[in-house]
Formats: sequence, structure tokens, C-alpha cells
Amino acid sequence: MAGQFRKPNKHLRSQRPPGASPPPAQAMKDNFSHSIQQFLHAPSDTDYLDQLVNVIHEACLTGREHSLAEQLAHFSERREQDIERLCNSNHQEFVASVNQLLNVRKGTVDLTDEILKLNESIQTSTQKVVEHKKALVDSRDVRQNIDEATQALRLCLEVLGLANRVEDLLKNKKHYAALRTLDELQNVHLKEVVQFDVAEMIQNSVPAMQNMVKEAVMTDLNSWLYRIRESSQLLGQVAFDQTELRRRRQKERVEKSPYLRLFKLNSAIELVLDEREEFNVLDNEDIKIDFEPLFECLHIHEALGERDEFRQTYTNTRRQQKELLLPASMTLNDEDISSLNHLLESIAGFAILEKTTMKKTRNFRGSADVDELWDSLCKKAIGLIGMALNGVTTADTLLKVKNVLALFIQTMDSWGYSVEPFDNFLLLLFKEYSKLLKKEFSNDFKEIMTNEDFGPMQIQTPEEYENVVNVSWFKDPSPSREFPATLPFSQMYPLCCIDIRNFLNKYYFFSDEYFQHQNAIDEELKASLDELLCSQVCAALVERLHSNNLGQLVQIIINLEQFEYASRELETLLVEARQSDQGGSVSLKATELFKNEKKTAEKRIFELINSKINDLIETADYKWMATKPQEGPSEYLQQMTLFLNNIMGSALTALPEEIKSFIYFDALSHIATSILALPMSESVKMINKVAVQDLNTDVTYLQKFVEGLGNPTLLHMFEELGQTIDLLQNDNPDEFYDIGMRMKKYSNVNPLTGPVLLEKLNAGQEQKAAATPIRTGLAARFR
Repeated sequence: MAGQFRKPNKHLRSQRPPGASPPPAQAMKDNFSHSIQQFLHAPSDTDYLDQLVNVIHEACLTGREHSLAEQLAHFSERREQDIERLCNSNHQEFVASVNQLLNVRKGTVDLTDEILKLNESIQTSTQKVVEHKKALVDSRDVRQNIDEATQALRLCLEVLGLANRVEDLLKNKKHYAALRTLDELQNVHLKEVVQFDVAEMIQNSVPAMQNMVKEAVMTDLNSWLYRIRESSQLLGQVAFDQTELRRRRQKERVEKSPYLRLFKLNSAIELVLDEREEFNVLDNEDIKIDFEPLFECLHIHEALGERDEFRQTYTNTRRQQKELLLPASMTLNDEDISSLNHLLESIAGFAILEKTTMKKTRNFRGSADVDELWDSLCKKAIGLIGMALNGVTTADTLLKVKNVLALFIQTMDSWGYSVEPFDNFLLLLFKEYSKLLKKEFSNDFKEIMTNEDFGPMQIQTPEEYENVVNVSWFKDPSPSREFPATLPFSQMYPLCCIDIRNFLNKYYFFSDEYFQHQNAIDEELKASLDELLCSQVCAALVERLHSNNLGQLVQIIINLEQFEYASRELETLLVEARQSDQGGSVSLKATELFKNEKKTAEKRIFELINSKINDLIETADYKWMATKPQEGPSEYLQQMTLFLNNIMGSALTALPEEIKSFIYFDALSHIATSILALPMSESVKMINKVAVQDLNTDVTYLQKFVEGLGNPTLLHMFEELGQTIDLLQNDNPDEFYDIGMRMKKYSNVNPLTGPVLLEKLNAGQEQKAAATPIRTGLAARFR
């Protein structure tokens, strides 16, 4: 292309000094140079021409045709120079290339001849191909019919194969796969052969095959239901064992951190602390419950659109199994309560399966259905247990029953069941337990009283002493004892203390592990303990107050005093051992009763002593009109003081000094009153000074006896008697009728007694010395 342009003349090239800025014309040349480079490197001839036309058009519009021609000429000149340089340096290669081109041309001519020959051959064979193609077209219709028949036969065989496969899958217990195959057969493959009679035949048999699948899966489900019914007791036993392990772990935690005692089993804290101990009750080394048959059956019924029907059928079946779970009756006795374990384990296993089924299935086992079964089980189980408890006669057996029930309750509570019915039943059970405890205490107490000798307890060794003191509420007044030793109470007291402690412990045993009615224990224990102490212990001691044996009465007083002390200690103990959060003190009626009956016992002693004093008083033989005084105190007074010394030194020696003082006080008061009553008797009509002197001798004797007792206050008992004698010995008895003198000298003399005795004294003085002395009293002597 460069050859089409001529070289421009040299005089047309502009000259400019070096370093000078290019003129505008030079800038235009540079633009044309850039445009020329672009269209020379165009990818195609079309692009080359389009760009060249645009450049020429631009040059014409701007009047720069000469500049464009000059640029093209320069470009052509440079290209000619490049070609010339290449030819000069590659001449040999160029000659060789020309030779090679000649050889190629010769080969091309040869190939052209061969192609012409081959074309003639193809022309000849084409006629034969046309003939074969015509034959092929004729056979294509036959082949198509064969293919269609083969395809139809294959589809029919495939349908029949799937129908047979359903039966094979059922034999291999692949129920869901069988149902899927049946569904595929009905919705896919039968549509492909719908024009054939076999499709209608198989379509009609689909419901029957669906029933086969449903019956097969229901058969497996029924077998599974039977297995889980048989495994319910074992499942419950495993659950009970796991609850017992949780109890032990909680006890270990409490031993390490006592504040955890506030958190019982199944509390939020206990559940969090026990999370690390993972154990699946339904899948362990002892038992494995696989819910696959239930899931498969449920899934198949869902696929068949019969979920609600299946749910109702399953509910009815579980209700029937619930009825089979509970026996018509059960037997409990003191030797064997295993039937209770079996019943509660079976109920627990049944209920756990129900709760697990509800959790593992969605909208299948509703909480209402499960709760209904649970409530029915609770009601019937409680009825059975309640009837069976008639065979239980000991509190220990009833405690075992409670412990089994507590384990059952805690297990079911952990599974989210309401345990309120059994909580209420435990309260009834506790009341029966309390009755049996009281009955056992009464029986033991009767045996204790049968063997009671009402004598101070003899201790032979320090070890025996420690054993007695440890079980008894006893504050020993002696800091140190030598053995053998005698304790103030009789053997019934420590034996009763042992029974009382056992009684208390057994009450609190009932609340171990689980019992929601702590207030009931506190209230029932207080009431029962009060009842036993009042109606059994205290009543038995009071009953023996009819005895005339002073030693026995003294021992009863000491025992009553000890039981009063024990009762006060029990009040403190009940406060400390209180199970509930109720505050305040505890007051036992028995405390006051023991105190009051101790006074009754004291009065009984007073009665016996006063009775003996009365007997001795009746032997008094005063000669009220004696002519000469007696030589010493009356014999009955000597025997009376001897009697008082003897009982105080023997039978009453164990009594506290305070009670001894009361006995002396009462006895001496009674003696003074009785002596004063002798001359006041209606049978005594008159007395004389000699008889008054004899009375004075006896009173002086009594006062000396009292002085020897070391209790000056007892002398006040004879003030009335002494002042009365002083009045009778006074030569001026009219002083008595002077209020001032009477209050000064005879303030203790009875205003009614004094005048009577003065009249009798005046009457005696008027009689002659030879009058027959009047005697009083009986001739009975004290033996």
C-alpha cells in the first residue's frame, strides 16, 4: 500500500532549530502519525479501510491533505528501508523459502489429481448407498413397533417387580421402605402403564398392600408394647436405683458443704450440681428401650393419613396395659413388703415410658392423656396400698413402706409428674405410723412397769453408770461417785428414757429423705409425746399412789421429779429438732402434770404419816383429873418421835431436804393439832392442873425433838399448843379476855378454843380430888 504514494519533495519538509518547540503543523503531523499507526495495526481489512477513510476525511475537513500525504510518504519510505534491510540480511533464507514453495505447489497438483479420482469413486458408490437407505427406511417402522412393545413389556415387568418387592420388604421388616415402594409404584410407575390391564389390576391391589404394611407394622408395635410392659418393672427398678445414687451424691455434697443441706433432691440447685453425672435410664447396661417400632408405626400411619386413628388406638392400648399393670389386690405384712416394691417399680416404669413417648413424639401423646393415666394409676395404687396396710402391725414395717414410697415419689417428681396424691397419702401413713409408735411405747412401758420394783437403782461399775446417764435426762448432784453406787431414781426411769428417745428418733426417721408435711411431724410428735407422758407414764405412777408403802411412795415422788426434769429437757429438744420453720417455744402439758402429781404424791405421804400419827394419838392415855403428874413424856409421843426418826432415816431418806421439811412441817402441825384436840373432845368434861402439867411435859419433849432436827422454823408448829398450855397454867386466866393481853401473850390461841378449855379447867378444879379420872383414846398400840 505504501507503493501507491510517491515520495514528497525534500523542500516540502520544514526545518526547525534543535530545542525549539514544535510548531502547530508539527503537532498535526504527530497526530497523523498516531492515526496511521492505529489503522495499520487494524485487525481486519474492513477496520483498516474504515479507519483510513476517517483519517482522510479528517484531513480534508481540516485542510491538511498535504500533511497526511507527507506522513504516509515518510511511513512508506521507512517500510521500504526495513524490507530492503531484511532482504539483504536474509537472502539465503528467502531463496530456500521459494524452493520450498515450489515443492509445495507440485505436491498440491498431485493431491488435486487424486481428489478428482476419489470423487469419481464416490459418485459410483453413492448410488449403492441410496439403495441401502431406501431398504433401511422400510425396516424402521418394524423396528419402532418392536421397541415400543419391548418398552411396554419392560415397564410392566418393572411394575410387577415393585409389587413383589413390597412383599419382600415386609418379610425383611422394612415396613417404611415397603410403603415408599408402594407409593412410588402407585404415583410413578403405574401412570406409565395406565393403558394396560395390569395397571388396573395392581392399582386395585394397592389398598390391600397398604393394609399389609399397616398390619405388619402394628404386629411389630404390639410386640414392642408387650416387651415394654414386661420391662416396666425393671425400668422402674433402674430409675429407683438412679434416684438412690443421686441421694448418696447429694449427701456427699452436703458433708463437704453443709449449706447444701437446704437444697433437697430435685431442687434446682441439686439438679444443676448433678448434671455432670449423665445416665440414661432407658439406655444402659441393665435395660435398653428402643422406640424405633413406635416411630416407624407412627410414621407409616402419618404417611397413610391415619395418624389420628393410630393415636386413638395407641391410647386405648396403653389404657388396657395400665389396667393389666395393677393387681386386683396386694398383700403387705411385717415380714414382706416386696409386693409394694414390684407395684411401684411397675408404675414408675410405665409412667417413665409415657413421659418419654410424649417428649420423643410431636403432637402424638398429649400431656392430658399422660396425666390422665398417671392420675388413674395414683388413685388405684393408693387404694391398693391403703387396703394392704391392714396387714402391717409394726411401726418399723410402716417406715419401710414410707421409704419405698418416698423413693417412688422423688423418682416420679424428677420426671415432672404431680406427686401431690402420694404426698397426701404419706400424711395419712404418718398418722398410722404415729398410732403404731404410741402402741409400741405403751406395750414397752407396761412391761417396764410390770418389772418395776420401785427401789433406787444400783450401779456396779463406771461403765454402767455412763450408759445410764447417757440415755437418761439426769443431772447428777454428786460430782464424783464411788462404785457400787445408788442413783435416786428406779430402773423404770432410764428404761422409759430409752423408749422416749427411740420414740422421738422414729418420728424423725419418717421425715428422712422426703416428707413434705414437716409441720405435721412437729405437731403430732408434741401431742403424742404429751399424751404418752400424761396418760401412760404419769398415770401409771399416780395409780400406784394408793400404796401404803412409804418407800414406794418416796420412789414415785423421785421418779415424778425426774420425769418433770426430763419433760423440760424434751421441750428444749423439740425446739432444737423442729422440722418446720415455726418459731417460739414448746410447752408440754406433762411438765406441769408431773409437777402437780408430785405434790399429790407428797400429800399421799402426808396422809400415811398423819394416819400413823392418828393411830398413835388414839393410844394417848391422859388422866385429865390426875392427882399426880407423870414421870416423863407420854409413851405414844416417844413412839411417835421414834416413828418420825425411823421413816426419815430410812424410807424418806432419799427425798430432797425441801420435801423432808414439808413432811416434818405437816406431821408436826398435825401432831400439835391432834394433841390440842384431845382435851377439846366432847367426852372430856373437865381437866385439872396436873393434866395440864402432863401436856406441858409432852409439848416440851416435842419441842426438844424438833430442836434436834436443826430447823428452827418447825418450832412454830407448837406455838398455839404452847400458848394454850401457858394460858391453862396461868393463875390469872382472865388475861385472856383482855384484848391487849391476849394479843401480847396468847395471840396464837384460838378465840374459840381458849374459853372452852378454861371452862373445863374451872370445872375440874371444883371437883374433889377423889373423882374418877376421865380417859380418852383407844387401847390400840403401835406395833
